[in-house]
Amino acid sequence: MAPDADTTTASNGDDDPSFLAPSRFVDSDDPTVVAWAAEVTAGAATDTERAVALYYRVRDDIRYDPWVRAESADDFKAGAVLARDRNWCVPKAVLLCAGSRAVGVPCRLGFADVRNHLASQKLLDEMGTDIFAYHGYVEFRLDGRWVKATPAFNLEMCTRFGVKPLEFDGSEDSIYHPFDVEGRRHMEYVQYRGTFADLPFDEMQTAFVALYGPGMGMVGEAADGGATYDEAFHGPRTGTP
Repeated sequence: MAPDADTTTASNGDDDPSFLAPSRFVDSDDPTVVAWAAEVTAGAATDTERAVALYYRVRDDIRYDPWVRAESADDFKAGAVLARDRNWCVPKAVLLCAGSRAVGVPCRLGFADVRNHLASQKLLDEMGTDIFAYHGYVEFRLDGRWVKATPAFNLEMCTRFGVKPLEFDGSEDSIYHPFDVEGRRHMEYVQYRGTFADLPFDEMQTAFVALYGPGMGMVGEAADGGATYDEAFHGPRTGTP
């Protein structure tokens, strides 16, 4: 399926008020999220400028680390994500979505299954598949249309491993590149899971266990301080890229 294919929304439509409202995980009314979003977007004059500022702050200030595990579902709330300096794609998308709503820019979560052609063989052997389910991104409502933004991989990691960093200008979709800077196949979008006003936590947990096996859900033992870049780049132990 092409990256720009239409997604199926779990909400009522483009003007659904839930895309601006706080929810269980996208807790855009959390005081720390509200203050952070206001600081990041200070001086921004338009919704597009606010979305772009938030995108780069989440992309680069929260280091991509797929080894982070949650002790409970509450660790996926935006306020909890903001308290950490590293995380993987889904929590980073949740925070970006919450920050957007906190400054009045409609935003929703999107999910897709991807194939990471640069994943390590060790990881593929452990997972039993080359499919990374529920890769998380966001969609901003800007100038009357939805625009995708993918804040997963921070610039430092991309520079080190020759992966093209994802830029975002608010007018074009920012999605994974199919090839790296050397022309090797990188990310392939396999299918879209839809767009949501809030994190479909139970659905993802069930999908991970079904795809990867028991003990491979999103919640488990706490993170042990983070992965090396080499481990992180090759994909997650129990999450998505």
